[in-house]
Amino acid sequence: MKKLKEYIRSIPDFPEQGIIFRDITSMLQDADGLALAVNKLRDEVKDLDYDIIVGPESRGFIFGVPLAYAEHKPFIPIRKKGKLPCETISVEYDLEYGKGILEIHKDAVSPGQRVVIVDDLIATGGTTQAMIKLIEQLGGVVVKLCFMIELKDLKGRDKLKGYSVSSLVSYEDD
Repeated sequence: MKKLKEYIRSIPDFPEQGIIFRDITSMLQDADGLALAVNKLRDEVKDLDYDIIVGPESRGFIFGVPLAYAEHKPFIPIRKKGKLPCETISVEYDLEYGKGILEIHKDAVSPGQRVVIVDDLIATGGTTQAMIKLIEQLGGVVVKLCFMIELKDLKGRDKLKGYSVSSLVSYEDD
């Protein structure tokens, strides 16, 4: 059986010169690759006491929803500003070139609920910090951060001290 990293395609100079883009679409296009990814995420949470899974638009949905389904847990979406239909709370965060705003429904997380955040990638950690702020503002407790890919040289994990962080595949300075 192939390893998870073998399902991820590396594309040089995308979206700009000098960047190596780690493409998960090749994993999604292969039934064995997708199953392996979801099963590995299940391994990360199997002994964990938690109530809900949260994932950001859009790739957090790709891995968070099948994990929630497999674990029989609710899935809560975090989206870009203006995409959720009910009352929301929001947080502004820094992007590489500017600012972004993330939102979550005000009633999505109840005080004391134990939350697992699932996303495809951790790079600088800014998006993850913003999600944590939203969850904690609603009274949720983040018990685990699960990422498919970690770009270690960008040191995003350093911004998440005090949280349990796991990544299934990591890349460093390549």
